[in-house]
Amino acid sequence: MIKKFLKIVFLSICVLLLALLFLRRKPSRTVANSGDIKWGVVFSKKFSSEMGLDWKENYLAILEDLKVKIMRIPVYWQDIEIAKDQYVFDDYDWMMNEALKRSTQVTLTIGRKVPRWPECHVPEWASGFSEDDQQTEVLELLRIIVERYKNFDNLKAWQVENEPFLNFGICPSLDTDFLDEEINIVRTLDPERSIVITDSGELSVWIRAAKRADIFGTTMYRIVYKDPLGYIRYPLTPNFFWKKANIVHFFDPDKPIIVSELQAEPWGPRAIYEMDEEEQNKSMSIKQFEENIKYAEDVCFPEVYFWGVEWWYWLKKTRGRPEFWERARLIL
Repeated sequence: MIKKFLKIVFLSICVLLLALLFLRRKPSRTVANSGDIKWGVVFSKKFSSEMGLDWKENYLAILEDLKVKIMRIPVYWQDIEIAKDQYVFDDYDWMMNEALKRSTQVTLTIGRKVPRWPECHVPEWASGFSEDDQQTEVLELLRIIVERYKNFDNLKAWQVENEPFLNFGICPSLDTDFLDEEINIVRTLDPERSIVITDSGELSVWIRAAKRADIFGTTMYRIVYKDPLGYIRYPLTPNFFWKKANIVHFFDPDKPIIVSELQAEPWGPRAIYEMDEEEQNKSMSIKQFEENIKYAEDVCFPEVYFWGVEWWYWLKKTRGRPEFWERARLIL
């Protein structure tokens, strides 16, 4: 009897989820219209430097010229802890203070897996550690970072790890117990701030990430490159994101959902700075940029963070092509 009852419950839940999956209505947590969306950027000092830019100049241009008011900034372990128990905060102190001067709110992404390749970032001194020992070091790193920045008035939220449930990058297998321990440490040290957990918009089921988050963040990519297939355009309408949001809201009706990364740079067979203009245009022309903005507007999640601000500045600064930068200025 118990087995039959559990089967009925399970099937009932499946039917409800399928019904939600095929609903076309917008989730209740979308904004009323596109004009209500808050737009921001993700900025990586690491990637800016890899593009051959002066990352501080790049960062100030974002604040002063684009006048961005919300940002996501990954905090790289190797930048903070240059040797075991030897911490340097200068660069991130500077970024937080410059943002504070301009009333820009910052979400700091912390942990071992944070944005930009190879996804999991480990300092050389810790690269030979066992997984258990690395996890111990990461937990201590989180404590140090949270204690350092939790008193900044412009700290908007903490993002713990980046897309932890997506198998992407040079990373160890996911340990959900460890992820939960990371989240618990951050929540305990700074109970006033929201915790953001992100996941792939196209490739992942959001439930595991969303249930751990105060704010759930989804990526939003339109054209990607995958060997040996080449370029792939996702055949997904905004309804796809609404359906997944409705499933999340079935379990938690008040869960905020944001776009943590909106594709606004090329994704090709090589690093961006190694591709010529023709190759870059295959996945991110100015026309595609406009289409991606419109797509995010149609989805209507309340916050959208552009992924590609370093590339816009590189085009403007080194290639004499300011069109992406200028278009972004209008919306930001």
